[in-house]
Amino acid sequence: MASANTSAGPSRARSPINVRREFECALEGKALLNSPHFNKGSAFTVEERRIFKLGGLLPTAVHTLEQQTKRAYEQYRSYDSPIAKNQFLQSLRDQNEVLFYRLISDHLKEMLSVIYTPTEGDAIEKYSHLFRRPEGCFLDIEHIDDVDSVVESCAHPDDIDYIVVTDGEEILGIGDQGVGSIGISTAKLALMTLCAGIHPNRTLGVTLDCGTDNEALLDDELYLGLRKNRVRGEQYDIFVDTFVKSVQKNFPKAFLHFEDFGLTNARRLLEIYRPQLPCFNDDIQGTGAVTLAAILSAAWVCKMELKEIRMLVYGAGSAGTGIADQVRDAMVEIGGMSKDGAARRIWLVDKPGILISSLGDKLTNGQRPYVRSDDEFHDVEHGDLAQVISRVKPHVLIGTSTHAGAFTEAVVREMAEHVDNPIIFPLSNPTRLVEAEPQDIFAWSGGKALIATGSPFDPVEFEGRQYVVAECNNAIIYPGIGLGCVLSRASTLSDAMLISAVHALAAQSPALHNANNGLLPDVADVRQISMKVACAVIKKAVEDGVATAAEGIPAGDDAELEVWVKRQMWDPVYRTLKKVDAVSASRDARGKVGSKSNQ
Repeated sequence: MASANTSAGPSRARSPINVRREFECALEGKALLNSPHFNKGSAFTVEERRIFKLGGLLPTAVHTLEQQTKRAYEQYRSYDSPIAKNQFLQSLRDQNEVLFYRLISDHLKEMLSVIYTPTEGDAIEKYSHLFRRPEGCFLDIEHIDDVDSVVESCAHPDDIDYIVVTDGEEILGIGDQGVGSIGISTAKLALMTLCAGIHPNRTLGVTLDCGTDNEALLDDELYLGLRKNRVRGEQYDIFVDTFVKSVQKNFPKAFLHFEDFGLTNARRLLEIYRPQLPCFNDDIQGTGAVTLAAILSAAWVCKMELKEIRMLVYGAGSAGTGIADQVRDAMVEIGGMSKDGAARRIWLVDKPGILISSLGDKLTNGQRPYVRSDDEFHDVEHGDLAQVISRVKPHVLIGTSTHAGAFTEAVVREMAEHVDNPIIFPLSNPTRLVEAEPQDIFAWSGGKALIATGSPFDPVEFEGRQYVVAECNNAIIYPGIGLGCVLSRASTLSDAMLISAVHALAAQSPALHNANNGLLPDVADVRQISMKVACAVIKKAVEDGVATAAEGIPAGDDAELEVWVKRQMWDPVYRTLKKVDAVSASRDARGKVGSKSNQ
């Protein structure tokens, strides 16, 4: 990483990840062209070609980044299938990271579904067949004693700001994907760079290969992971703990992001490690936070206070219970309710039906705070969602079940029977697993429903009125949360910091200005959104005394803080390269930052 700018003034104060505009570079010739970090391709100037010995290695014409982006977009559009487009983008990233991020930045709404869900899910399923070159860090449970040395070899302790780790058990609604899950770690990190400006060389994607229970993978002769059933129990816990302890030792400044762990482990691991280091589970906290922001926006449209809302969650896994927790905690923080009182306004439905106390050991720890007494539903068919709604009369219905079509016409009409504007969020993705199509919800509710989905949908029309469907995409909140924690070097991510992030996101809702607009801002505006969210997180971290890099962060003036945060966000533009001698060059100048070579 380039050294921090120390110019006077709070907006130019010293920052933990500041990036200067000039890069020292010790590479030359083909080695330079083969470095995605430094490579500019046809954009190397005549002078740079002379200094870095690129004569004869490039066509004569010198092109701008804009011209290169146009060419890359034409190439992208030439591919017919989303998976082919995904693979083209992966190849481009391996060649020229600035061009890769610039292309997607210019076409983010079009390409987000290709680099992330649902297309990245297809790429992960086919990982062992599409494999060309490794990316990220692979750890396997049969070599626990090697974990620390492997992690240590990934980068210098000062080089990593953000780590995404998965064990691949529950990937993007498609289940256990074993070693192919490295794709979700690297995809999440690409979004961190695109959406929040975390430098791509200062991130690390990790997969914990514990085996797989996916028989199709075990039977595939090309499968690249451990060919054994998933290991659980004490050995699994030792493996995960060894990894986390190694992260604490080798990358003490890094923020750890847990992604797509299975139901039995996701919440349990978060509860274990949250007090120990700055960490985050996107499936629980990110999904909960973005959904809460949409609910706050909907409550404003309905002129309701959050503490008045009754909410029913259909699908009580990691995402569903994460949403329940975020809403409950917000009722406590915002509405002044007790934790138990807030939980009593939330009902959970899962595979057994409404969750009641007699289910006993079948309940997870995450579900227990919301369990109801058997007597409350003694005369209700527990698995009949419409009947449960008739009893509960919720204002909000959340779908995180991956049960396609679960929100039937009867369900939606029952919701509309009891409240003026039913708030209905079918959040399961990919699209084929959504609980109901927004157009149907709108029609069945007589145009009264307020809708948000987990995948992008076109605006819907009803009786001449057009309604924008908000997308509860975690990408509009988790990058800002991560950026705020990295810039403040927060020692923990507290509930209060999460609530601050939610408020910052909800404050940017287009529905606050026009109820027909989306409940959440458009993903096309995600860089601005992330900056606002990061500012809120930083302010709360400083206020609560958990910001370990608080010195130099502008205090009091929101505008100054926004300028300061923007200056730390990496942009995909070419920097001037300054030739330096390889013997005395820094790791950055030799293209070693974020790589496994520390020497």
